[in-house]
Amino acid sequence: MSIARPDPGPDPGAAARSLARTPSGLFPAGPPSRPTYREPHPITGGGVAAGGGAAAGWLLLFGLLGTDVTSYAWWTVLAGLLAWVTALVLVRYGDRGVATGVAIVTAGGWSIAAAVVAVRWATGGDWPLW
Repeated sequence: MSIARPDPGPDPGAAARSLARTPSGLFPAGPPSRPTYREPHPITGGGVAAGGGAAAGWLLLFGLLGTDVTSYAWWTVLAGLLAWVTALVLVRYGDRGVATGVAIVTAGGWSIAAAVVAVRWATGGDWPLW
């Protein structure tokens, strides 16, 4: 046996539920209202590693041309300047990840050369670059 329930009549909230709701933005309901711009040359870990390896080899080859602290330091400065020019060209026209790796390793190479010059200056008492 079932108990008959009285008819509640028209649903007062039906009209409100049928209207479209504006999403809060926490969970977007559709495509973005503005265009999404993509990086033409995104920076990847592989690109940074490739640029860093290339710059390390470049600085090593130029550093081996030096026969003493003075020539090592000047060859490293020259190699770093050429590497940074290459990095600037890569930032503008090529892979920005490779340019990032080149710039980071070049800065590290210059730091090593500066440390070598400072140690030589501290132990010898004479500025080694002139």
